[in-house]
Amino acid sequence: MPKITALVTGSSRGIGAVIASALVARGVTVIGHATTTVDPSTIPADFAEPSAPQMLWEEALYRAGGHIDVLVNNAGLFSPNPLDASDIQWLDNWEDTLRINLTAAAQLSRFAVKHWLASERATRGVGGRIVHIASRAGHRGDSPDHWHYAAAKGGMLALHKTIARQYAAKGVMSYAITPGFTDTAMAGDYLTSRGGAELLADIPLGRVATPDEIASIAVFCALDAPESMTGATLDANGASYVR
Repeated sequence: MPKITALVTGSSRGIGAVIASALVARGVTVIGHATTTVDPSTIPADFAEPSAPQMLWEEALYRAGGHIDVLVNNAGLFSPNPLDASDIQWLDNWEDTLRINLTAAAQLSRFAVKHWLASERATRGVGGRIVHIASRAGHRGDSPDHWHYAAAKGGMLALHKTIARQYAAKGVMSYAITPGFTDTAMAGDYLTSRGGAELLADIPLGRVATPDEIASIAVFCALDAPESMTGATLDANGASYVR
């Protein structure tokens, strides 16, 4: 079986770190990413900078020896943006979250799709796979302080569906995962700020997801999901939102 190389954004902590480890356990060569320098094997790129996704892609492609098989769009920013913030602060927060959570993922997806379409393998219908870590918020919205986060994740789902519909015949597969709350530091801070127990009462499962659960879905999408599943969105929210 040919060696598979994956670029995983936001791989230094949380869900991204578990996804990266799970892929490595399956024999995948993982190229990691973080906002700042973590270790020599991880590429630093601050997605708040418009040029960062291109720099990351080019460096990852170089390290991969010219071909990347899987892109996992996991990096994200989850920060409150109160309605009563100043006009300029509200807009700055909106634009930072959209750039980091959506625009950077769109840029990387574009580079990946162009890369796969340009490959001679595309003529045989063999391209690559994109796994988008979106959110339940993209379906049902979020809190009054998180319009921007919900909008970004909803946009990611639309991006994912468009890629799946337009490039499947060339072997480009797109899958999305929509977690609810997951047991990471980011979600923990949010749960505490919103009362914790009250929010858990809205989850029929009675608990939030674990990073291992989300990673297992991501690895399935990256390596095992049948091609006929391209365009699918897999929910993982303890039945707090069912479609």
